[in-house]
Amino acid sequence: MFGPLAALGRSFLRDRRGNVAITFAIASIPIVVSVGAAVDFSMANRTKASLDSYADAAALSVVNLKAMSMTESAAQTSAVQFFKAQSATFTGATVSTVTAKVTDSSSGRTAVVNYTASVPTTLANVAGIAKIDVAGTSTAKSALPTYMDFYMLLDNTPSMGVAATPSDITRMVNNTSDKCAFACHQMDATPNDYYGLAKSLGVTMRIDVVRSATQQLMDTATSSQVVSNQFRAAVYTFGAKAETMGLTKVASLSSNLSSVKTQAGAVDLMTIPYQNYKSDTLTNFDDILKAMNSELSASGDGSTSSKPQKVVFFVSDGVQDADTSTCLKTTVQGQDPQTGTKYTRCQSPLNTKTCDTIKNRGIKIAVLYTTYLALPTNGWYMSWIDPFNAGPYGPSPNSEIAQNMEACASPGLYFEVSPTQGISEAMTALFLKASQQARISK
Repeated sequence: MFGPLAALGRSFLRDRRGNVAITFAIASIPIVVSVGAAVDFSMANRTKASLDSYADAAALSVVNLKAMSMTESAAQTSAVQFFKAQSATFTGATVSTVTAKVTDSSSGRTAVVNYTASVPTTLANVAGIAKIDVAGTSTAKSALPTYMDFYMLLDNTPSMGVAATPSDITRMVNNTSDKCAFACHQMDATPNDYYGLAKSLGVTMRIDVVRSATQQLMDTATSSQVVSNQFRAAVYTFGAKAETMGLTKVASLSSNLSSVKTQAGAVDLMTIPYQNYKSDTLTNFDDILKAMNSELSASGDGSTSSKPQKVVFFVSDGVQDADTSTCLKTTVQGQDPQTGTKYTRCQSPLNTKTCDTIKNRGIKIAVLYTTYLALPTNGWYMSWIDPFNAGPYGPSPNSEIAQNMEACASPGLYFEVSPTQGISEAMTALFLKASQQARISK
């Protein structure tokens, strides 16, 4: 009876017709597990991306302007609650832990949010993998609002009465017998002086550009504030008239920038009593900057309204014309035509010595150089100014005037702006540095 059974067994062993099905059944197990794992890990990655976005939002929520009033502890609690509220609506994962660390310093606030979570598996569960663990971290940083006091030092001396643009220069030259582009505000000839002529011709003078830019700056400062009274401003000139020239306050330091703007509207060209008064030595940068230095109290770090960072905005065409024996260039002897008083006239680029003194006190200097345009029809300009304005017909970024003005400025706070460009636009960069910016750092 065992013979037939043995024969059947031998026949079964020799039969190869079912090997594919058996092999596939055995091999399908790791294939199914592998495919399932790929699907589950892909789902886990998508889930992590969603949780990462919640962590980003939670970190940013405690470094924005409104959140700055919260303490570190309160901000940490708020960030955790924010994350949990967001993730509670997400059914793709189970959040295990959420932590937040908020650190405030004089330079700003840093928030770090960490989380761990698990994502349930489907096909990978066949291999005993019930869940996939994920974790993430997000860091957000924000600069605290910087409180700043801006001291506008505006050059309004006679040289700022030169026509502001090439077309305005041509208009003045074509309408003056001596081909002069300067609109001197000469009181013994008013209103028939060249200042009055410029007004009647609709000529824009350098001082007009400076005045307008200063007023626009007050608007820029107002719109850039992220906290009330973040910026204060004051306005100074070199004097309303030559007889009393010296550092003159036009608007006292105030957080009422609208009022400062209104007062700045009074800035105008310095008047002179008669032609060649004091041999035209009316632009004394050395004395003005020394007086400005005395006017300034110590600078703070800008962290609070009681510790404002101080910035001097020096706006000028960069050429000194003063009675001094200490001169960067050759001096010329001059004489007042009415008093007979003799003057040692120095026309030269700015001497940066006092700038360094101010900066060494921690006070920043932002220099706005209104390019000294060439006046090829003016013999005095060609003899005394053009040689250091990158002649023969300057100006140039490489002129000594521009180089010294840039050397006076604090790093990154130098702007050369031609009269046809907007000085206020150039100022925006500085205000942005003081404004709060929040960003994800990693």
